[in-house]
Parts: sequence; structure tokens; C-alpha cells
Amino acid sequence: MVRILPFKGVRPAQQFVVEMSAPPYDVINSEEARGLAKGKEKSYLRISRPEVDFPPTVDEHDDKVYAKGKINYDLFKKNGWLLTDSKPNYYIYKQTMGVHTQIGIVAVADVEDYDTGRIKKHEFTRPDKEDDRTRHVDEVSANTEPVFFTYKANSTIDNFTAKWMKEKTPEYDFSSDDGVHHVLWKCDEPESVKSLETCFGATPVMYIADGHHRSAAASRVCKMRKDRNAKHTGKEEYNTFLTVVFPDDQMNIMAYNRVVKDLNGHTTESFLRKISDKFEVVPNAADLPGGNLAFSMYMEGKWYLLKARAHSFDENDAVKRLDASILQENLLQPLLGIENPRTDTRINFVGGIRGTKELMKLVDSGKYKVAFSLHPVTIAQLMAVADSGQVMPPKSTWFEPKLRSGLFIHELD
Repeated sequence: MVRILPFKGVRPAQQFVVEMSAPPYDVINSEEARGLAKGKEKSYLRISRPEVDFPPTVDEHDDKVYAKGKINYDLFKKNGWLLTDSKPNYYIYKQTMGVHTQIGIVAVADVEDYDTGRIKKHEFTRPDKEDDRTRHVDEVSANTEPVFFTYKANSTIDNFTAKWMKEKTPEYDFSSDDGVHHVLWKCDEPESVKSLETCFGATPVMYIADGHHRSAAASRVCKMRKDRNAKHTGKEEYNTFLTVVFPDDQMNIMAYNRVVKDLNGHTTESFLRKISDKFEVVPNAADLPGGNLAFSMYMEGKWYLLKARAHSFDENDAVKRLDASILQENLLQPLLGIENPRTDTRINFVGGIRGTKELMKLVDSGKYKVAFSLHPVTIAQLMAVADSGQVMPPKSTWFEPKLRSGLFIHELD
């Protein structure tokens, strides 16, 4: 069973939460971060993306950038912008984006559960990104952003959170500049804390929805600190890492679409003819495929529906039956020559939140030749891949809304 535990949160003073909160570090680049932090001394990006305090000529992986993250973190605490709760708590975090609401528990997870596979993965990680987060977390000595977990919904936990939200006053209640509404409650009554801990203690596994690099970094930091600590007991804070856990029936996964710069030497006619070997091609179609095993393709101002033929995928393989795999193995690789979508510069990926209008814009601009609109992966498909011990194809899932950074921090000391 997994351990999902309370912790002493470090959080913004209420009057500073709106100014301090920021997008996750990994959804914006350095230029965007500088723009968002400009003129805002309390922006959390000064901790999560400390390169904002340096000119663009300074490498974001420079030693002094990592050191600045720690300096800023200590300054935020010294100035009273960040405060530390006096005892371990859980926190209930509610997000609303349009008509979608998701309610999670902010807690810490056990690194050992990650290392032994009780916290399940579905992605490969990149060493350079692992290195960056490992250095950042160790330097600041805190999990400055949470990992996004999901688990099979538990009605006892759902009822607990519903009752708490109804009866208690929230710590924060605000809307961020992207239109998402955020509400946070502190769950600090000893009996309630114990009750939640018991509920999670009956949960056999957790699944990483988003945050594989943060999880891997937590494991690496734990090992580093264990090796440096001759008096290691296993009870130190660095043995746990920050997470928000959401029930699977509240997950909102959007499509991750593809655009390709050329037809790899094919004419439009020969490309359509070749596609028909593995797909039924329907012209004058909609911009959304309407379900799995189908794709909407945009080319030369027209939408086509591509329906995967039965012989184009393995129904019994959790990965091969995913739409991203079917498209890659039957079209992108053999026809367009995209051998490795992780590294090939001829392909780009467009999160579903930007809509199919963005696909049309890119193709109509002439920078790209063809676009593919996919149906979103389901949470059941994600769990099936993780349960099988395999990984998803690259750029398969886009979760919305994103967790807001700066609302809660877990210190490792």
C-alpha cells in the first residue's frame, strides 16, 4: 500500500497569494518567465525559474542561477511572504476550469513507493531535465512544485473532502490570469488527518499523471542526502516528496496533436493513396475525430477523417492500441519518415487546449504541410499502460487545468 502523508506546508501569506502564484516551471520558457515576473518582486518564478533575475545571456543552468533560487526562497520567508504551518496537515485543493472541476489532496508521497513501483510511471524521463530538477530541489532544499498523481476514486475520500469544503473556510480563493479558479483548504484537525491517512493507507497504487521528472529528481535527492547523512534514519523529510492526488474520475485529459513540415517527398495524391493501405480515408470531414482509432487530418485547406483498419494495430497491447502509436507506426514513420518523434525537428506537438484552429493556422501559414487531430487518451488507457510496465508514446497526454505553483511547498530539512 502507498503512503500519502501530511506535512508542514510552506505557503504564501493570504494577501500575497495572487501575486505570488505562477504557472508550473515546465510549461513556460525562460523568455516567457521573465515577462511574467517583470515588475513582480513576489512572483514565485523567482524561486522556480530563478534565471528571471539574470539577463538572457546567462545560462539557466549556471551555478549562480541555482544559488539564486535558494537566495530568493530564503528572502521570501524572511520577508514574511512565505509562512510555515506549525504542524503536519493535509490540504484540499479545488480547481475549476470552465465546467470542469477537480478536487485533490495536497500531501507528501514516500520515495520508497516510487523506487519500488507502487507509484507507477508511464513516461521515460530525459537525463538533462532530471539533472535540472535534482539540482534545483537540492539547492533550495525543498520540493518547490508538486507532482500530479491520480488514483482509483474512493467514495470515502470524496465524501470527506465534500464535507470539509462545505463546513470550513478556505485559506485561498482566487482566479489566476488563465481563468482557472483555485481554492485551498487546510485540513488540520488531528482526527481528520488520521482519517485521511488511514484512507490512503488502503490504496494499493498511485499513478503519476504529470511530473515524471520531479518524481525522478525526488528519488535522486533522497539518495544523495542519504549518502551524505551518516545518521540517516528513514524518517527525514527528504524521504518524501510533494504531490497533489486526484481521483481518476475527475481527470481531464486533452488531446496532444501533431503537425509535420513536409510530406517526405510525396505528392498530395500519392500520400493519400498510400494512407489508404492502413486507413479508410473520408474527405470533407470534421476537425475532430470523434473517438479512438480515428484521426482528423488537415492538408491544403481540407479536413479528412482517417479510420484505422483492423490490421493496423494490436488490440491486445496496451501501448500499440493507443491512437498515438497507431498514427506513428502506420503513417508518421513509414510514410513521413518520422523515425523518432522525440528528436525529429520536422514534427511538432500542439496541446489540445490550443484547439484545431492552431493546427489550421500552422498549416495555412506554409510552415507545416499536414496536421493530425487526435482523440484524447483516457485515464483508463493511461493506467493500463502503467500497469503493464510500459510507457506511453511521447506527447500523449495534456492535462488541464495545470497545478498552480507557489501555493504550497515541502521543505526537505
